[in-house]
Amino acid sequence: MIKHICKLVWNRKRINFLITLEIFISFLVVFAVLVMTVYYADNYRQPLGFDYQDVWNVQIGVIDRSGPQEKAERPQQIEKFKRVLAAVREFGEVESVAGAGNVPYSNGNWTNCTDIKGKPVCYWGNSVTDDFKDVFRVNVVRGRWFGREDDGASYKPVVINQRLARERFGTEDVIGKALNPREEKKPGDQEKDQNEKYVEERIIGMIDDFRKNGEFAELKGYAIFRNSLLLEDDRPSRSLAVRVQPGTAVAFEEKLLKRLQAEASDWSFTIKPIVQMREEMNQKSIVPMTAFAVVAGFLMIMVGLGLIGVLWQSVTQRIKEIGLRRAKGATKRRIHNQILGELLVITTCGALVGVLVVVQFPLLDVMGFASPKVYAYATVISLVLIYGLTAVCGLYPSWMATKVHPAEALHYE
Repeated sequence: MIKHICKLVWNRKRINFLITLEIFISFLVVFAVLVMTVYYADNYRQPLGFDYQDVWNVQIGVIDRSGPQEKAERPQQIEKFKRVLAAVREFGEVESVAGAGNVPYSNGNWTNCTDIKGKPVCYWGNSVTDDFKDVFRVNVVRGRWFGREDDGASYKPVVINQRLARERFGTEDVIGKALNPREEKKPGDQEKDQNEKYVEERIIGMIDDFRKNGEFAELKGYAIFRNSLLLEDDRPSRSLAVRVQPGTAVAFEEKLLKRLQAEASDWSFTIKPIVQMREEMNQKSIVPMTAFAVVAGFLMIMVGLGLIGVLWQSVTQRIKEIGLRRAKGATKRRIHNQILGELLVITTCGALVGVLVVVQFPLLDVMGFASPKVYAYATVISLVLIYGLTAVCGLYPSWMATKVHPAEALHYE
C-alpha cells in the first residue's frame, strides 16, 4: 500500500512539489515562532531570585560631571546620598531602602566577560548598598551577604548567583575565591592592574539564581558588588529601591518626593513601582511574540485553505482513476485512506526537508539565544502542528473522493 501511494505521489510530482514547498515554508515559520514561544515559556518557569511586590524604584537624576570636577565633588555627593537614604528610612511606611546601580526590570545592564580556559564567561553585574538583600528579599544559599565586617577590608566583596558559580567554578566551593584572579587576566589587563594597584574581588556569598530582567529573560550569571559609600572609588547610586509597607497608598509617593527634594534640591527624582516596571518590560517580550504568532496563524490558515483547494482539484481531476478503483472493488475506506496517505507522504517530504534545515541552526548559531532543549521541543511541536493541519485539510477532499460512483468513470471513456 505504501509503495503504491509513493508511486502515485511521484507520478503527480509537479503538483505535489508545490504542496511540499508550501509545507516546508510553513514548517520553518511555525518553527521560528515556536522557538521564541518555548524559549520564553522555559524562561518564565525559572525562579526570579527576588521579590518585587511592594517595592518602589526612585530614579535619581544628577548632573553628570567628568574628570577632576567629578572627583572633587564626589565626597559631597556621597554625603548627600547618605542623607537621602537616612531621610527615606524615617518614614513609617518604609520597611527598608537601598541604593543600586540598576534595579530589577530597569533597562540598564552592566556586563563583563572573562576567558575561563579559553571559553568566554559573561555575566551581568550590579553595585548595591548593604540593604539591597532586605529590600528584594534575596536568599543567600552559601556564605553571607555584605555587612559592616567588610568595612576596611583589603578586598572587594562580591556575591554571585548560582548560575555564575557553575559557569565560573563548576562544582568547586566558591566562597573565598577571587571572581577574576589576576593570573587569569589578559596581559594588557595585568599591566593596567600593576599601574592602578590590583584589588581582589573576593566572593563572600552565593545567592539563588537572580534574573534582574524578569520572567521572560534568560538566566545568566550575576555578580553583585558592594557599594559601601566609604571607599575612594564608590559613587552615589542612581537608583533607590524602597520597600514600603503592604497596602501603602499612592498618596505616600508625593510625601516621599517632597522629602527627597528637600534633602537634595539639585537632584531630580522619579518614583515608579517595580510592579509597573515589570509590566512594561514584560510587554516588550510579549508584543513581538504575539505579532509573530499572528503572522504564523494567518500563514497556517492560508496554507490550510490552499491545501484544501489543491486536494479538492486533485480529486476532481482523478474521478476516472477513483471511479475505476471503485469499480474494481475498492471500498470507500480504502479510497479515503489513499487520499490521506498521499497527503501524509507529501507532508513527510516537506517536513523532513524542514527538519534537515533547522538541525543546522545550533551549529550555525542561528537564533543562538535558544538552548538545544528549546530547539528539540520546538521541532517536535512544529511537526505535530504541520501533520495536524494537513490531516484536517485532507478530511473533506478525501471524503469527497469516497462519494465518487464507479459509473462516473464511464464519462471519460
